[in-house]
Amino acid sequence: MPYIDRNISDSILTVVKYYSTIIITGPRQSGKTTLARHLFPNYTFVNIEDISTRNMAKDDPTGFLDGLGPCAIIDEIQNLPELLSSIQARVDKDKSLRYILTGSNNFSLLHNAMQSLAGRAALFTVLPFSFKELSRSCLDVSTSELMWRGFYPGTISDLIPPDIFYRNYYSTYIERDIRALGQVQHLDKFQLFMRLCAARVGSEINFASLSVEAGVTAPTISAWISLLKASYIVYSLPPYFVNISKRLTKTPKLYFYDAGLLCYLLGIEQASQLDTHPLRGAIFENIAVTEMIKNRYNIAKEPNIYFYRENSGREVDIVEETPDGLNIYEVKAGATFQPDFTKNLKYLGKILPNVRTSTVIYNGETQGKNLLNIRDI
Repeated sequence: MPYIDRNISDSILTVVKYYSTIIITGPRQSGKTTLARHLFPNYTFVNIEDISTRNMAKDDPTGFLDGLGPCAIIDEIQNLPELLSSIQARVDKDKSLRYILTGSNNFSLLHNAMQSLAGRAALFTVLPFSFKELSRSCLDVSTSELMWRGFYPGTISDLIPPDIFYRNYYSTYIERDIRALGQVQHLDKFQLFMRLCAARVGSEINFASLSVEAGVTAPTISAWISLLKASYIVYSLPPYFVNISKRLTKTPKLYFYDAGLLCYLLGIEQASQLDTHPLRGAIFENIAVTEMIKNRYNIAKEPNIYFYRENSGREVDIVEETPDGLNIYEVKAGATFQPDFTKNLKYLGKILPNVRTSTVIYNGETQGKNLLNIRDI
């Protein structure tokens, strides 16, 4: 399959005019390296994951960087964070130098990069493909097929069957990276924890409950979730409150960055299983929420979405905060629009003074295919 253009490309090409260093982060296998090499084909390319390359850079960082020339792509930079100090010294002396750094671990990469390259680097996050990036032919399948296949380039561009891709992705990358970062000693309990998280997609995170079921302490659960977030496996969606401090202290919801991985963890082996799966609605909601997050990252902005829930249980799935007010969304997996879908949207529109739009995202039909459809109310 030919190269699929990424929506984040324009933002990167604009910013590289002003910053000597561009950091591209995101989950493994999301297309970071392919994107960098496509945008900057004339840059020297090196991969720090290669042991011989890493040793060369570690033993003689000055000579290593000299050999790369004035423009270079350095892949998997988190494997050699000490190289960042040498890069900083060079770009301080010569503003014409350009380094494109890619890395798959948010925590270690950002911690070291922001210390060494503060004010000198621009950060971008590349996630798996969004709907806007895929062609009609890629989307011309059932919703169950879309959810099961996921949006990683491996299942889209390389056409690797999802069951094969995600099984190897989980064992090759997730378990290895998490164990390296967090020194997970009880792999069986961690595997159980991952599946428990999948079963709670779209729900508020309950550390105590996860602790009991996984057989580890609540602080361990908290640490594991932090590691998954740092590795771009899961993210937490905060609740919306007018009072900003409450958004930071109240319980967030848990979502996965990719529905295909989520389906794998739920033990879904065929797309047809999703037609009647009890978590179909939650997986569909996961796709809708993640799509909004991808759209924000693709314009080089932080996510601006929340969820709304009252103690009574009344809730709205997505609250999008904009300079002009709030856009609120209800997500429904049903293929037929029902007037009842709008009930909570109308309620929230009355109690919040700054609601701009109210929209239902549902699994409607367009040209005979099930897609993410929207309906304003």
